[in-house]
Amino acid sequence: MKPSRRSEVPGFEVMSILAEIERLRSTGRDIVSLTAGEPGSGAPPAVNAAAAQVHAGNTVLNYSPAFGIAPLRQGLAEHYQKWYGVDVPVERIAVTTGSSGAFVLSFLAAFDHGDRVALARPGYPAYRNILSSLGVEVVDLDCGPDVRFQPTPEQLEAEVAANGPLRGLMVASPANPTGTMVDREQLTGLAHWCRSNDVQLISDEIYHGITFAHPGISALEVDDEAVVISSFSKYWGMPGWRLGWAVLPDHLVDPVSRLAGNVALCPPHGSQIAAAEAFTDESMRFAASQLDDYAAARALVLDALPSMGWANAAPADGAFYVYAHIGEHLKRHGSSTAYAKTLLHEASVAVVPGTDFDPVNGHEWVRLSLAPGSATVAEGVDRIRSFHA
Repeated sequence: MKPSRRSEVPGFEVMSILAEIERLRSTGRDIVSLTAGEPGSGAPPAVNAAAAQVHAGNTVLNYSPAFGIAPLRQGLAEHYQKWYGVDVPVERIAVTTGSSGAFVLSFLAAFDHGDRVALARPGYPAYRNILSSLGVEVVDLDCGPDVRFQPTPEQLEAEVAANGPLRGLMVASPANPTGTMVDREQLTGLAHWCRSNDVQLISDEIYHGITFAHPGISALEVDDEAVVISSFSKYWGMPGWRLGWAVLPDHLVDPVSRLAGNVALCPPHGSQIAAAEAFTDESMRFAASQLDDYAAARALVLDALPSMGWANAAPADGAFYVYAHIGEHLKRHGSSTAYAKTLLHEASVAVVPGTDFDPVNGHEWVRLSLAPGSATVAEGVDRIRSFHA
């Protein structure tokens, strides 16, 4: 017996690094981890209080509807009206087990085995790996500094001319690992190209609210047929609560509903009850208050790039990452994987090599997470500079 070919996807390198950090800390090492995108703030107090009340009151947590409980879906609909001025019918909102659940369900509903789906490289590795495991052909768009790490209609046209039609396009703004964003004109151009070519646009908006250059624009503002995926993990600081959502076009509502009931039955019921408090004024103020610290950490790293010997950093318009070329260190260490390993073991600082995000050029890049906060980031940067001094 042997495992399926669809399971032959790469592991997520950051998880291996986190395991090594845990091992080193167990030996007494003081490790500064600038790796995972895990906000240090935790959930808004009102959300935590609601969760405590759920459990203190011995609330019976049975299965919820497959698309989530009504108060949470209604809160999401009102959120889209307040933030984007977009009216989203509650029926088109599917609450999922994290954004990961939304990706799996959306990809299953929108694409067949053998379909070709384009995405930017570098990009979040789970897009590629989930699509590949479903038998979808992943089409890399080489998105470097010349296009601000985001796909363009011209790239899509060239790909179709060279290799045939596409069935989907995955866009992320702000993006992981680069933090780059598309503005209204760019997103409108991509959406228009997708509609003109019968291509399903899927927009990952999980980092909305964590922006520095300009407010994020939702794909729903320019294309009512787009799939929009987001989560409570980042802006609200709730990664372990495993709650995300998808806003679906009409033609995918029923397919996703049928799949959701079979794949996961429902999202975590207790998390849903508590998360309904995420949209109160108090909770939204709490979430927004974290942005100043992310901005301070971002400025600190960008200012320190020359003294760390890093170069060509992505603009980092939003999210909480800095993606940079390791510059002069590449010749000495040979790859960003070796460089990151050296920093971890000799400088006690953990960053992520770019190989997770870009299988072609990622060996020359690293991602540093700002999520732990400015004080931790400052300590990490000081250690890196001292190591290279």
